[in-house]
Amino acid sequence: MTVKFTSVIVALTLTSALCAGVAAAQEKAKAKAARPPVAKDKVPDLFAADLAKIEAALPASATAMPKKQHKLLVFWRCDGFFHGGGIAAGNKCLELLGKKTGAFTVAEETREWEALDAANLAKFDGLVFNNTTSLDPTPERKQAILDFINKGKAIIGIHAATDNFKKWPEGAKLMGGLFAGHPWGGGGTWAFKLDEPDHPLCRAFGGKGFKLQDEIYQFKDAYTRADRRVLITLDLSDPVTGAVKGGRPDNDYAVAWIKNVGKGRLFYCSLGHGMIPFQYAPVVQFYLDGIQWALGDLKADATPKK
Repeated sequence: MTVKFTSVIVALTLTSALCAGVAAAQEKAKAKAARPPVAKDKVPDLFAADLAKIEAALPASATAMPKKQHKLLVFWRCDGFFHGGGIAAGNKCLELLGKKTGAFTVAEETREWEALDAANLAKFDGLVFNNTTSLDPTPERKQAILDFINKGKAIIGIHAATDNFKKWPEGAKLMGGLFAGHPWGGGGTWAFKLDEPDHPLCRAFGGKGFKLQDEIYQFKDAYTRADRRVLITLDLSDPVTGAVKGGRPDNDYAVAWIKNVGKGRLFYCSLGHGMIPFQYAPVVQFYLDGIQWALGDLKADATPKK
C-alpha cells in the first residue's frame, strides 16, 4: 500500500512539474510574440553609464595634424540584422572623437539612401559604413560610391560593413570580403594578434596582442591578402579562441585591414558588434588612427603582405 501511495505521489509530482514547464514555455512564447519589432529606423538611446565609458576611452588629441577640416558622413542603414548597440555606440564614439581631437567632424549621420547620391557625397571627405547590413544600392549610387573612393576620398567600414553588397561583386571587393558567419560569438572574450606590431596603425596596442569581448566574423569571396595590408588577426594559439572551429581551411581570420583603392583609401575593422569595443581605449585609438590614415593625414604603408 505504501509503495502504491508513493508511486502516486511521484506521478503527481512529475505531472505537476511537466505542467509547470509547459506553462512557462507558453508564457515565454507569448512574451516573445508580444515583443515589438526592432525599430531599424532609429538609433537606440545610450544609458548614461555607457556614454561615460565611451567618453573615458577617448584619446586626448589627434595622432597627426589634420591637413584640412575633414567632414565625415556616417551611414548606418540596416536592411538586414540591426546592430543597435554597435550603431549607437559607434555613432556617438565617432561624434565625440571628432569633437575632442579635431581630426574630423561628423557632419551627417543618416540611414537615408539619398545620402549616397553623388551630389551629397561630394560634400564629404570620408564615408563611414557603421554596421550597415544587406545594402543593395541603385546602380547610380553604386557608381557614386566607387567614384568617391577612386577619386581620392576615404571609406571606413565598421563590423557589419562587410555584410552588404551580396549582389554587387565590385562593392564586396571594395570592402574587402563578405560576411560568412561569426563562429566567435558576441558573448565570448577572444584573443587577437597584431600582424605587424610596429606598424603605425598598431601603435594603439603598444605592440602587444589583446583580448576583448565581441562578435568576430569570418569572410568569404572577395577576401584575400593580395590587395590589402592586414593589421589584426584572431590569435588561434589562444586555447579558448583556437577551440572554436571556423570555416576557412587556411585558418586566416583577419579582423582589420587597410588598402589603397584608386586614389583613395579604405580602412576596415570588424570590432564593433556591440558597445564594448567603443569603450576600450586601445580600439578607439585604433579607429582614430585608421580614419586619419584613410583621410590622408597619417602616413602608413598599405602595401599588401601575403
